[in-house]
Amino acid sequence: MPKIDVLSTDGKKVKEIELNDKVFGIEPNEEVVHSVVVNYLANQRQGTQSTKTRAEVRGGGKKPWRQKGTGRARQGSIRAPQWIKGGIALGPKPRSYSYKINKKEKELAIRSALSAKLADKELVVVDKLELKEIKTAEMAKILNNLNSNNALVVLADKNENVQRSVRNLPTAKVERADSLNVYDLLKFNKIVLTEDSVKKIEEVYA
Repeated sequence: MPKIDVLSTDGKKVKEIELNDKVFGIEPNEEVVHSVVVNYLANQRQGTQSTKTRAEVRGGGKKPWRQKGTGRARQGSIRAPQWIKGGIALGPKPRSYSYKINKKEKELAIRSALSAKLADKELVVVDKLELKEIKTAEMAKILNNLNSNNALVVLADKNENVQRSVRNLPTAKVERADSLNVYDLLKFNKIVLTEDSVKKIEEVYA
């Protein structure tokens, strides 16, 4: 089983714990990680872009000139796609880009990302993470002590003070252990876990 140091919020080593092989010690599956990240980004798309077809553009009800005898090409409407101010042919319409992906693939991708972070020494475990009040400066100081200024902070349960203190930091984000996503695990340089969140992650994903 892989081992990792547990630090205090001052950045000093407190003890050492063992991590579950099934979550933090697997061979990362890059193909699955890629497909899950693509799925996550696709699901974030709003899909609100829209263009008007010739039927939706205002005007163009009258035939611009008679069909035959003018020497010009036949035209039925000045709102056809080839005209300036005409409709758009085959343009985008509002649609959903989201699609489902296998639950086991998502879990494998999360385990792969966590294992890769541990192998690259980008995983930090603290004994506990608590603030007496909402204080962004205090949170920034703690992350600096942990050498984790660009970090995803993972909590076992809801913690209003920590969550709201991290919210104003441009290079940090908070997530719950039971709702991780691969995109954020890969996006940040460091993953900061509490001891409780390590147990929760192992409970959920092992």
